[in-house]
Amino acid sequence: MDKKTLAKMIDHTLLRPNASSKDVTDFCKEALKYSFASVCIQPYFVPLAYSILKDSDIKVCTVIDFPHGLNSSSSKAFQVDDLLRKGAEEFDMVINISAIKDRNEKVLREDIRKVLEASQGKVVKVIIETCYLTNEEKIYVTNIIKEEKAHFVKTSTGFGPSGATLEDVLLLKKIAGKELKVKAAGGIRTLEQALQMIESGADRIGTSNGIAIINELRE
Repeated sequence: MDKKTLAKMIDHTLLRPNASSKDVTDFCKEALKYSFASVCIQPYFVPLAYSILKDSDIKVCTVIDFPHGLNSSSSKAFQVDDLLRKGAEEFDMVINISAIKDRNEKVLREDIRKVLEASQGKVVKVIIETCYLTNEEKIYVTNIIKEEKAHFVKTSTGFGPSGATLEDVLLLKKIAGKELKVKAAGGIRTLEQALQMIESGADRIGTSNGIAIINELRE
């Protein structure tokens, strides 16, 4: 895999709560230099990121109901609608994790449907926070995400007790099939980890260490 191909599989991610506008500006400029798939930033920074990236092919990705996902589906849809108007082009939405535990299919489907509707065809990635789930729960919710026709199932926020694992990516990809893509995120810091995730079925990698990963790759 060459650097350009790998870069287009990476969401260049800056979600720490103490980031400044200068941090995000520098991050967006890095994304332009390395041609990542997107910059994934907190909602507050969407207008800033859009102003820097609007003339490029790098998407402005933001997070919805992050990092716990426990607000109402209508609240999530409102966030998407607001951020879409401000320039967001991809949405990483945290699904209601407690509703997975409760097997509350109505809430889970409503979360996805309302966000998809509000996104007006833009890419929606549904974060399920795998570290909190049993394998049975992962299979259960991924099937729902696939049936509701979201674009990605995403492993983690990066703010839970652990992030993506190869075992989880393999499991999610098995369920996802060709209809649903998989984003691996959380704790991916090296080229070896990134390539292993891709080999296991990840279509996109979320990492704050994208530059180091790309620079590890020799062409």
